[in-house]
Amino acid sequence: MSERPPISPRSPRAALEPEQVPPPPKRSDRARNPFVIVGNAIITLLLIAMLGAGGVYYYGRQVLEAPGPLKDDKVVNIPQRAGKRDIAETLNKEGVTDVNPWVFIASVAALKASSDLKPGEYSFQKNASLRDVIGTIVEGKVVQHSVTIPEGLTSEQIVARLSDNDIFTGSVRELPREGTLLPETYKFPRGTPRDQVIQRMQQAHKRVLAEIWERRSQDVPVKTPEQLVTLASIVEKETGKPDERSRVAAVFTNRLRQKIKLQSDPTIIYGLVGGKGTLGRPIKRSEITQPSPYNTYVIEGLPPGPISNPGRASLEAAANPARTRDLYFVADGTGGHAFTETYDAHQKNVAKLRAMEKQIQNDTVEPADDAQAPAAAPPAAADTAPTATTPVRPNQQKKPPAARPANPAPARQGAVQPTPQVIQR
Repeated sequence: MSERPPISPRSPRAALEPEQVPPPPKRSDRARNPFVIVGNAIITLLLIAMLGAGGVYYYGRQVLEAPGPLKDDKVVNIPQRAGKRDIAETLNKEGVTDVNPWVFIASVAALKASSDLKPGEYSFQKNASLRDVIGTIVEGKVVQHSVTIPEGLTSEQIVARLSDNDIFTGSVRELPREGTLLPETYKFPRGTPRDQVIQRMQQAHKRVLAEIWERRSQDVPVKTPEQLVTLASIVEKETGKPDERSRVAAVFTNRLRQKIKLQSDPTIIYGLVGGKGTLGRPIKRSEITQPSPYNTYVIEGLPPGPISNPGRASLEAAANPARTRDLYFVADGTGGHAFTETYDAHQKNVAKLRAMEKQIQNDTVEPADDAQAPAAAPPAAADTAPTATTPVRPNQQKKPPAARPANPAPARQGAVQPTPQVIQR
């Protein structure tokens, strides 16, 4: 029998340990291939990049979609030539956003809007997200301001109004011709050049005038669209009541047909002050007969051009006047007018108006205790024509009435019949 080596006692831990550690397995030739090593590195980097991109996307989406800090709707002006950082700082200052400017710039780039940010005045809604804010600026949804130009203003007065309005920029380089602007309510964004406003009003006037001229009554005694504007401008200045325009237009068209002087006070005023529009006092007696190209108490027919910029309604009235034989009208004391065909009936209406004025004047004078009421106020100065108009109630007339001579001037010979002082109100 062979002899066994003596057994030396060992601890349990030592008994579990191998007497000789085996060598590590050899790597295969394929694993040692440099292409495999590079490929593994690329895949690892791609996985890391994908995980990073996913994180960035999730964070970016949260930033873009999260409700903004704006507590109420607000209008903010993005100035011209503002860069992306300037826009971000403006939005933060106004409380629309609360992100770092670099986050805003990155968000704009992510939305591919870097070259689409437009200056202007924008309205941002309450709690608008960053995506909504950027979308509003990119789409150019600027605030539109309503600007109302009243009917009957001269071109000079309209330009003055535009100059006083701070939503417009620049200056009007050339005063537009009288009667070439359409009074209306327009909408403009802040920063619109004033010359552009004038051009838009002129284009609107041309369009509306062409439409109305095509629909005009064929027996209207005007030969050109420009003459229609002139007639409409007189109608515009004579009445502020919509339901009277066509009847006032009828008075003037009837007088044109019969070759009777129009005798319209607003034409006297325009001849005196031109584009300034208002005289600021009653017309003097001497001014009624004062020669002027616009004084229709002196000239025959229409004046050489419009005396204001008439609105659409007055153009319609001039193109399609009422079918009446009226030749006169006078104020009726209620903000409107009384129309008549004959001078005698007209004089009776004038007498009614005088009595009404006198009664109103007497009622405004408080009598002293136990004494008779004082006499009416003394007459106006000799060179000033007293007004024939009565106080107008609020909102009954859109512009102050023209002054009218109290006592008609002697009749002047017209082409058909003698023409007394007319069209009082």
